[in-house]
Amino acid sequence: MSEAEDLVTEIEALGAKLAQAKASITKRFIGQERVVELTLAALLCGGHGLLIGLPGLGKTRLVETLSTVMGLHGNRVQFTPDLMPADILGSEVLDTAADGSRAFRFIQGPIFCQLLMADEINRASPRTQSALLQAMQEKTVTVAGENRTLGVPFHVLATQNPIEQEGTYPLPEAQLDRFLVQIDVAYPDRDTERDILLATTGDSEEESTEVFTAADLLAAQQLLRRMPVGESVVETILDLVRAFRPEEDSASQQVRDTVAWGPGPRAAQALMLTVRARALLHGRLAPSAEDVLDMARPVLSHRMALNFAARARGDSLADLIDSTAAQLAGAKAAA
Repeated sequence: MSEAEDLVTEIEALGAKLAQAKASITKRFIGQERVVELTLAALLCGGHGLLIGLPGLGKTRLVETLSTVMGLHGNRVQFTPDLMPADILGSEVLDTAADGSRAFRFIQGPIFCQLLMADEINRASPRTQSALLQAMQEKTVTVAGENRTLGVPFHVLATQNPIEQEGTYPLPEAQLDRFLVQIDVAYPDRDTERDILLATTGDSEEESTEVFTAADLLAAQQLLRRMPVGESVVETILDLVRAFRPEEDSASQQVRDTVAWGPGPRAAQALMLTVRARALLHGRLAPSAEDVLDMARPVLSHRMALNFAARARGDSLADLIDSTAAQLAGAKAAA
């Protein structure tokens, strides 16, 4: 069997396993297929996800379910204004032995896991938020001058409430850029809410089961990076990312008038990975331009900002991304 045939076989097997994982997740997290898909995409790409939604929409339940289904050791940190970096990373304590000798011993914090849930991440101070910067980028932390490796794999799924902003600290751009995708969790539709009511208010609930192991997920992440990406998809990614940089010649007048700063190269990298993940989750062997346009909002919306005039007018960043992506698709179709 050729290398290409081996790759096709592996991709098809992974696609079937991902279908099992989605089925297991939906036993406890009912509906919201888009949210489940984006969260799984973040894990498949080896990245982190920022879940934004109102209280009670199941964000915590989703992360706990993912930990079970993907076979990952998970920890949860509730971010509060008085949380300190050592509460996340850990600290050294001075131990006294039986013979009277003393030595420092490091006590690991909750970040030493494979799936960290950072609940209400914007409630902690910038000093505490910065404790995650090195961990999210390099998968290590430095404590007392020593680099310490985190779990393998290591993922952060953070939650944020979009309306309750009193006593919160906006995430710095450098940290937002480290999240592979922003996942907006909306209200469920009527039929889904009915299913939730019936499933969660009885004397028992469905339980999710483990489908992946940590080793399986690592293998899936390596396989994803071997998936072929066509030249037209690469060009679409570059066109899309550069279209939102107001200083670029290719930017529209609308972007120049409304965008304060646009996405950097990390956005293009995120798109290259997430379009492959979307293709996998939809049972396809390679991504298409449609995947690029579909992933535009979750990948770009937290990596750019509107200027003051646009915010004063009430312009929507999501609408801008959707309209620019649609214009790009139309221009490519006409070419």
